[in-house]
Amino acid sequence: MSKGTHEYIEDVRNRSILINVNGLLLPREKAVVSVFDSGFILGDGVWEGLRLHHGVVVFLKDHLRRLYQGAKSLDLDIGLSPTEMTDRIMATLKANDMHDGVHIRLMVTRGEKITPYQDPRCTIPGSTIVIIAEYKNPSPRKIAGGIKLFTTHVRRGYPDVQDQKMNSHSKINCIQGCIQAAKAGADEALMLDPHGFVATCNSTHFFIVTQGEVWTSTGDYCLGGITRSKIIQLCETNDIPVKQKNFSLFDVYGADEAFVTGTFAGITPVNEVDGRLIGDGQTRDMIKKLQDLYLDLIKSEAPA
Repeated sequence: MSKGTHEYIEDVRNRSILINVNGLLLPREKAVVSVFDSGFILGDGVWEGLRLHHGVVVFLKDHLRRLYQGAKSLDLDIGLSPTEMTDRIMATLKANDMHDGVHIRLMVTRGEKITPYQDPRCTIPGSTIVIIAEYKNPSPRKIAGGIKLFTTHVRRGYPDVQDQKMNSHSKINCIQGCIQAAKAGADEALMLDPHGFVATCNSTHFFIVTQGEVWTSTGDYCLGGITRSKIIQLCETNDIPVKQKNFSLFDVYGADEAFVTGTFAGITPVNEVDGRLIGDGQTRDMIKKLQDLYLDLIKSEAPA
């Protein structure tokens, strides 16, 4: 069964993992939160996806900075310092004896409601913190073969409607786009900004390569992607022309290469957008170069 850009290799070890719920390590069948939880009732919370590579949670400080910034924007008291949160993540990994090839979902909600109502004042003090660490490796089929995108009618909106830089639990606009793409037989949705320029995808960030230059959106209408920022930095430090700019589907359809980025799979080639073959469908010189540079960057995170 396809899981879009997050297609992964099934691992039987995930059946017996321990999940951290508010500091308690529980088997997955007993790892539950209240039906009154703010995340369940309202999508009121923030989250991060993390990757464990050779004993190191890659770019952890960057991810925690985004998590705490999002929580502050929501006026949500996480209740743990970044150091304490790091300790809790590491305790979860240790309890599961995990060292490599692991994807971590870190979720924080405002906590349990007194009654099903949106006002944050109707919440019992104390956030809900859930850490799910699973053995997950990206599908080689997607990394090697590439993916298909479909441009959805659902736009990434203005920050005064819902700030797209916040990695909140409220993802309905992205889910709507993902559904439309799936119905069209694609792996993921390409989403435009309010002006019709390319913004991002529903769960990854989008890049094109044209005449030796790497282009991505301005970033005004998308999440501040950690992997996205690392790819931009790698381009800058390796003399690869990179531009954060407005561009349209005209530029996408005529691109030489295209790819998406994300914590889970790193860099994944894009073969088609809206039925248009990108480039010749085979040449991926820039993608291969960036994949190698990104892998070296991840390796550099590991202790010597």
